[in-house]
Amino acid sequence: MSDPTNPEHYVTHPSGVECIQITEHMSFCLGNVIKYVWRADEKGAPLEDLKKARWYLDREIKRREKYLQSPPPKSAKLTVVE
Repeated sequence: MSDPTNPEHYVTHPSGVECIQITEHMSFCLGNVIKYVWRADEKGAPLEDLKKARWYLDREIKRREKYLQSPPPKSAKLTVVE
């Protein structure tokens, strides 16, 4: 039986590292980029996962460009992970 909270494609990386161990230290969008690239060849739809990764990467780039053009007030809680 498959574990819905820890599916096979999350734990089969040759490094032995689980994807979430890396992505939990990133912003939401960057974490999703890594997640979709990480599992692209494990689920049977690599192009779909790579396109999702690109969508999240484009969104993160736009967010950072917007931030650079007009930074929010110091009271705002925007984290830019570099």
